[in-house]
This record gives sequence, C-alpha cells and structure tokens, in this order.
Amino acid sequence: MARTHRIQPTTTTRAKRLRRETTFPERLLWGRLRAGQLSGVRFRRQYPVGRYIVDFYCAAAQLAIELDGLSHDDQKQYDAERTQFLAERGVRVIRFTNDEVLRDLDDVVWRIACEVGLEPWK
Repeated sequence: MARTHRIQPTTTTRAKRLRRETTFPERLLWGRLRAGQLSGVRFRRQYPVGRYIVDFYCAAAQLAIELDGLSHDDQKQYDAERTQFLAERGVRVIRFTNDEVLRDLDDVVWRIACEVGLEPWK
C-alpha cells in the first residue's frame, strides 16, 4: 500500500524555498525565536499546515505567527480563508506587519511570549 502524505510534496518544496528566501523582517524575528531562545519554547519557520505555509509555528501552543508586508493589502480574503482553515484545526493565528517588526522587535517578541503563555518581562 502506498504511503499517503498529509502534506503535499509541492507544499513541502515551496516551504523549503521560502526558508531560503526569507525577508529581512522574517530574519530579524527568527533570530529571536530560533533554537528555543524564547524561554525554551520551540518555533519552526515556513512550516506547512495542511495546504498552507505559516511564517512561524509553535506546536506546543498551537500558534501560527504571520508577518504581513505590502502584498497582504491585496489578499485580505485569502488571509481570512487561511485563518479560518487554521482555526478549524485548532491553530491560533497572530499577525504582525513587517513595519511592527522593524520598528519595535522587542514588543513583537513580548506579545508572542504572552501568546505562548510565558510570563511577560515588561
């Protein structure tokens, strides 16, 4: 019997490409989230969930973090459908703009820490 994939191979390939082609705000945030730097909480980047790829994902908190640039201004319907799809699978989604990450990275990280249930340090 053939093995079935929960994630389509094309989605996995696309996620790998997105990991190689990260934006500057994504690299900044990943620098603060990677390798359990946020009190040991582990995150993955460009992680496939069903047919979608989320920018960052914390399995322990069932939390997807999305960074929205200018391209998201024209895809509000797509983002809403995607958020609905994730919510139906128990995944919460929080969104930040690229500008928020560039302007106040500490605040973004603090808000993520609160979402994953860590004691805020501010």
